Amino acid sequence: MPHAVTSDDVRLYFEEAGSGTPIIFLHEYAADHTNWEPQMRYFSRGHRCIAYSARGYTPSDVPPSPETYTYRHFYTDAIAVLDHLGIAKAHFIGLSMGSYSSLHVGLNAPERALSMTLAAVGSGSAIENLDAFRKQCRANAEQYETTGSAEVAKATREAPSRIPFLLKDPRGHADFYNALSRHDAKGSANTMRGFQGGRPSIYTLTEAIRKVATPALIICGDEDDACIEPSLFLKKHLPASGLAMFPKSGHVLNLEEPALFNEMVERFLALVEAGRWPVRDARSMGG
Repeated sequence: MPHAVTSDDVRLYFEEAGSGTPIIFLHEYAADHTNWEPQMRYFSRGHRCIAYSARGYTPSDVPPSPETYTYRHFYTDAIAVLDHLGIAKAHFIGLSMGSYSSLHVGLNAPERALSMTLAAVGSGSAIENLDAFRKQCRANAEQYETTGSAEVAKATREAPSRIPFLLKDPRGHADFYNALSRHDAKGSANTMRGFQGGRPSIYTLTEAIRKVATPALIICGDEDDACIEPSLFLKKHLPASGLAMFPKSGHVLNLEEPALFNEMVERFLALVEAGRWPVRDARSMGG
């Protein structure tokens, strides 16, 4: 099995397909590397595609301590995968947790990102609800440890932002949650405590975000309520960003609407590679 090794000796399992300009895919909390398969198959026709499982998600290592699951670990892990493969720059395509990590690459290592696709980004960011969100993350972590991944998957499969996926594609929805039920419970608990419950709200990063000139495509489902305001916030403050809103769509955009997702991202990458995705022209800004 191919693995990259991080600076703190965590082995990250990855898969590759295709050749050309590199793309690295960063998965969401409830997913792993396998959930990018529709994109790996599609984009590998013209790009070198890499998908990996984050720390805590087998067959990657599951470190025992929650202190090794901070948001810093997650975005630097993506860079470690690129370093292992000798890749200087790549397009970053993330969903949810993976979008947050991709954004932090843009904030902290912009020289490594050709572009950022930030799909379903920003849940849990609302400042007024931040303490409650973090408390819920701690409770969710305890739930993983006491009842296991299979029981948590049963409880979360009908979360509001997941219902559009269920309604459109019951078979795909069932496959997704069957996979979630097999996740390592300790890894999921540690990720929930360290990353989900410990990351800074994007609303506290406004000044840094305004300095990121990396081309960015923000994608949001219009029924993913927790991500709509954060997506609008990022569109307002990321200088070279565009926003796509998918109608009648929830959180798992790449699986819920794979053809639309692939089409939108493919167009974005083509414009970036042609040098035609610039920072917003000041003349287009209203008073």
